[in-house]
Amino acid sequence: MDTHSSSFLHNYSPSPSFLTHSHSRPFLPLQFNTPIKANASPPASSSSRARTQLHTTKQSKTRQIAGTKKPSNLLANLFKSLDGFICDFVDPPLGPAIDPKLVLSGNYAPVDELPPTVCEVEEGSLPPCLDGAYIRNGPNPQFIPPGPYHLFDGDGMLHSIRISKGKATFCSRFVKTYKYSVEREFGSPVVINYFAAFTGLPASVARCAIFFGRVLSGQYDIRRGTGNANTSLAYFGGKLFALCESDLPYAIKVTSDGDIITLGRDEPLSAPLKSMTAHPKVEKETGEAFAFRHSVFRPHLTYFRINADGTKQTEVPIPSIPDVSMIHDFAITKNYAIFPSTQMEINPKAILTGKQLALVDAAKVPRLGIIPRNAEDESGMMWIEVPGLNLLHATNAWEEDGGDTVVVVAPNVLQVENLLGCSDLVHSSIERIEINLKAKTVARRPVSPRCLEFAVINPAYVGKKTKYLYAAEGWPFASAGLVKVDLSLSTANSDDCVVARRLYGPGCYGSEPFFVAREHNNPAAEEDDGYLVSYVHNENTNESKFLVMDAKSPNLEIVASVKLPQRVPYGFHGLFVREDDLNKLQ
Repeated sequence: MDTHSSSFLHNYSPSPSFLTHSHSRPFLPLQFNTPIKANASPPASSSSRARTQLHTTKQSKTRQIAGTKKPSNLLANLFKSLDGFICDFVDPPLGPAIDPKLVLSGNYAPVDELPPTVCEVEEGSLPPCLDGAYIRNGPNPQFIPPGPYHLFDGDGMLHSIRISKGKATFCSRFVKTYKYSVEREFGSPVVINYFAAFTGLPASVARCAIFFGRVLSGQYDIRRGTGNANTSLAYFGGKLFALCESDLPYAIKVTSDGDIITLGRDEPLSAPLKSMTAHPKVEKETGEAFAFRHSVFRPHLTYFRINADGTKQTEVPIPSIPDVSMIHDFAITKNYAIFPSTQMEINPKAILTGKQLALVDAAKVPRLGIIPRNAEDESGMMWIEVPGLNLLHATNAWEEDGGDTVVVVAPNVLQVENLLGCSDLVHSSIERIEINLKAKTVARRPVSPRCLEFAVINPAYVGKKTKYLYAAEGWPFASAGLVKVDLSLSTANSDDCVVARRLYGPGCYGSEPFFVAREHNNPAAEEDDGYLVSYVHNENTNESKFLVMDAKSPNLEIVASVKLPQRVPYGFHGLFVREDDLNKLQ
């Protein structure tokens, strides 16, 4: 989701996210504050061990970063002991959403890194258009936390399957963020788990004091970022990025043998203490990217564009948004950018009352903001109230009626008041939202009664009218299947626009799919002529697979299945990068 974070941590705040998994499973025995150990991992060959050691040695050189002092054993142990004291004697009993014994159970438990490992294609064959790499991001804490932990607090780990001429190689690597590197050198968590840490006023004050003590003593340089890069991936400006919205993107590279290397934090995209959304929008024809950041400090929302060569354009502050809304995603059309201001907010003052930072303001009326896509200031910004519309993600948007109507397709989080603590009671309904720009009115209707999230489209149709979308059915991080929705069937009297469905089977769960076109350079190709790819985990056998499904078939037929050498924990968003783009990475 993602993690649905904010830029407060770069301005002394967390990266908020609200969802917690709703699957109750027996938890695995955990040893707290210790490095993770994977389960169900095959023994590595001597060459694999050597490659892992080389990979670790190369990247460990970045750990001692300028502006960060090597930790004093005495001071480091003091901070660590104080952390333990808070967990043991100050924290109240932990609820299921932030108890690491429950949050990190089953296939949410972390795994070790895995060097490039050849996989078995156990069913069908991999289509030629999949030559490249599918990479999925997600949380995977390098240390089991001793205290409160939320699913979205984990360090980013990338799970990549590199495909070439029908052969597949799988690899799992941490994103070597500044946070990851410092904590690895300390041997324990350092940065506050901001989704979970604020369990009451005493614990909140104590944890903040310890963290700022680490900052003041030079053991952590917040100018280098505090994000975990665990939410999504994006390819633009000739670079491949791992992202979370509490930090700047981290550039990564997939090598020819399938390994994943972290190149570093992309400083040119912003100044120190700044951040960027985890959901930039990239237009295929121009290569231009559109992005934003939100902050607890004014202006709470800032919009900007990035040229095809990776050059960031002048920022557009949007001071007309009066509160710190949890803006996790947005949409673009040919001429506009659309931002949701929801009932989900980030309020640092809540810490002083013993509450968490992420809150739901039930009295607030959600709004949609529409601004010209190439705006140089916010003078053209238009806000329209839309009661009951709480968007975490935006699937797509386009214009109709000669540009007088903007259509947004997105999942609406119903029962949003339960989102923070009882997420299993939340229903996500994908809606078609029509905005009349002249009348400043909004008409809405659901496209299906099902609970659908993590919806994707053919990437070539970003900002264009879309006929099809593909979504995870049920809980998005561990969904029982996926569906294909025909948006052309959405009318005032339509019931369910689902035209194809694939269930993974008893005890099998997947997450967000990704669409890969069969002929990506063919302008005459049909919109749904391609494949859906996703990782799927079997909880009965504790094994994971990579599935390839035919997007045009009525039951989303499986055309290939790859057995993976290590399980893939449930996670967030993924991306497919073609072979020619991988070879051009800067």
